[in-house]
Amino acid sequence: MLSITSKTLLSAALLAAVHTTAFAAPSVMVSIKPIHSLVASIMKGVGEPGLIVDGVASPHTYQMKPSDATRLQKAEIVFWVGHDLEKFLEKPLSTLGAKARIVELDEAPGLIKLPTRESGTFEPHADGDEHHEGEVEYDLHLWLNTDNAKAMAAEIEKTLVAADPENAQHYAKNLNDLNADLDSLSQDIAKTVAPIKDKPFIVFHDAYQYFEKEFGVRIAGSITVSPENTPGAARISEIHKKVEELKSTCVFAEPQFEPKLITVVLEGTKAKTGTLDPEAGALKAGAGLYGEMMRGIATSLKTCLSAS
Repeated sequence: MLSITSKTLLSAALLAAVHTTAFAAPSVMVSIKPIHSLVASIMKGVGEPGLIVDGVASPHTYQMKPSDATRLQKAEIVFWVGHDLEKFLEKPLSTLGAKARIVELDEAPGLIKLPTRESGTFEPHADGDEHHEGEVEYDLHLWLNTDNAKAMAAEIEKTLVAADPENAQHYAKNLNDLNADLDSLSQDIAKTVAPIKDKPFIVFHDAYQYFEKEFGVRIAGSITVSPENTPGAARISEIHKKVEELKSTCVFAEPQFEPKLITVVLEGTKAKTGTLDPEAGALKAGAGLYGEMMRGIATSLKTCLSAS
């Protein structure tokens, strides 16, 4: 027979369990790693969202696997950026995901949207990542700005609360925690890049406008190079001339580019090279990925540009 003290302790433990245990979460799928990180942060302690584009794969070239189709069939909620970024999802979502709530985060209220740059020192994208909204084209790498991350996180939380009201308090608390983390992240990055803000650099892929707007770094231009093909002598000569004219001390590629290709393209210039990872291809998926990705971009910029 339990003593009064034992009964009291047992009651307290049961009461604590009621307050801390989340109800079963809905089945959630997310398209790409940066968005998955935001969803995982909002669902922390409630459930784990599934991820479609994992590893170093790019949403621009991704091909659906049978296992992806199976998971989409079971999903109750699917988060993606939108039709023009994850084109591979358009047809599957219209059929496999017909019973799920589909949330297009490029329509989240409060997003900053910047026009694509394909003139002057910025060359057209090789992957077609532009979006037509009436007559407006905007850069789809919306997540590379902490204010946009907050706007998307608010839409994620709103969607989850509507689908799963039993866990509304968990989602609300997680959103507050995430917003505080994003504020801290923004402050940390601003300090990291402060010494190199005025130094121009070139990118292989003009994906960083939103980061540039928030932190004031200086992207001088972009060069379009295919990760699969080494450009010819004439094209390499054009690139060398552009690097020289823009007085860029650093040129940044992305993880899918082989180091040998980067060396061939920039050999003969004085520019140093670095790597930026705007889609977090080289990072492990999870709630902490977003901050790791953003800090990684800032650190790479500082490392290369400080050495020049």
